[in-house]
Amino acid sequence: MLSHYYTVKGYGEHEISIQKSRFICYLTRAETEEEAQAFIQEIKKKHWDAAHNCSAYLIGEQDHIQKANDDGEPSGTAGVPILEVLKKRQLKDTVAVVTRYFGGIKLGAGGLIRAYGSSVSEALNEIGIVERKLTRVMHTKIDYTWLGKVENELRNSRFQLKEIHYLDTVEVETFTEEGQKEAFTEWMTELTNGQGEIYSGIQLYVEIDI
Repeated sequence: MLSHYYTVKGYGEHEISIQKSRFICYLTRAETEEEAQAFIQEIKKKHWDAAHNCSAYLIGEQDHIQKANDDGEPSGTAGVPILEVLKKRQLKDTVAVVTRYFGGIKLGAGGLIRAYGSSVSEALNEIGIVERKLTRVMHTKIDYTWLGKVENELRNSRFQLKEIHYLDTVEVETFTEEGQKEAFTEWMTELTNGQGEIYSGIQLYVEIDI
């Protein structure tokens, strides 16, 4: 698993107008090629009357699946510019579809490349990008008398509080970046004077807006 990577924040759409043509960009996440293709077909069905529904996607930790489709536009003027924007932003597991309603004015090859690229760039700026960081969930069981101190120190530390479970004893869940497990354990042990029961849990990605 990657220690961190960037992807689109979630599903979103954004429209721009260039020389009377409408360019509507749709973005979402896709972890498999099947998911990406299903999303593309969904947009094509929604905009069956559009001149073009061009698309591109990047999937996999090493971007091993990369596809671009011009959907009737001159070769290399739509799908590739869309893909290049995704690559330039270093995104992973992301699919983009740009729907074009022709406005009657031809843009030429250069104009099309700029238009499709701008459509995706502006959509990403509008919808947002997140960094997904791989973390390890650390569990700390403590007596209720330690809760105030532990919670306060956690909120002012480099570690991120995930959740607190109020049971017979208190169980505090904390996100720690990979490689910080030992440092967290030492820090929490010192904080609780060795009174806490500390153990590691599952790996999870935490999302940070950028």
